[in-house]
Amino acid sequence: MISALFKAVNDISSPQLRPVLWKSIGLSVALFAALWLGVEVLLSSLAVFPWPWLTTLLQVTTGLGLFAAFFFLMAPVTALFAGLFQDAISARLEAMHYPQDRPGQPLAIVAGMVSAVKFAGLALGVNLVVLPLVLFAGFGAVLMLLANAYLISREYFTLAAARYMPVAEAANLRREHALQVFLAGLIPGALALVPFINFVTPVFATSYFLHYYKQGR
Repeated sequence: MISALFKAVNDISSPQLRPVLWKSIGLSVALFAALWLGVEVLLSSLAVFPWPWLTTLLQVTTGLGLFAAFFFLMAPVTALFAGLFQDAISARLEAMHYPQDRPGQPLAIVAGMVSAVKFAGLALGVNLVVLPLVLFAGFGAVLMLLANAYLISREYFTLAAARYMPVAEAANLRREHALQVFLAGLIPGALALVPFINFVTPVFATSYFLHYYKQGR
């Protein structure tokens, strides 16, 4: 696990992965910027009150709400876009670190897109369930860490293993080693809680679990 961690840290800053990393971050930022602009334009056209202070209050409140949503939705959105580059990242990592091994087989394009969308939806759903506990319970941060560790380990280990075996077998392998895989997921799960660093978490997790699979096979 520690070896996979150090390799993944080096990978995300490597010239080979840097273009994919910036594409993933750029698409995520562009989506949030479009959402922010769209809401601001909508408010400007609808929020017409006879009291200027009320209009200002609504705009400030909405801005704060969007700012909070930015951090809350960052993990699912970046996971969605990073999932689209999953095979490209994995292929580059295999060439960098495991040129003597049999190259993995990428998922079909449609299957990869479906997997990325499903994971983003699952991450959003789990975070919505956990959110009330985060807001009203003293152990909310711990719950978020555990939820992220489960989600990230479940998705990224399965995708790493599925390059070398059928998806059903990869899922069974994860279930057979569920505890070890979950514990490995605590590292990227913790990174996903840190604002702005969670932009790179999906690319980091792809590298991390590919190394983890290769070392543990």
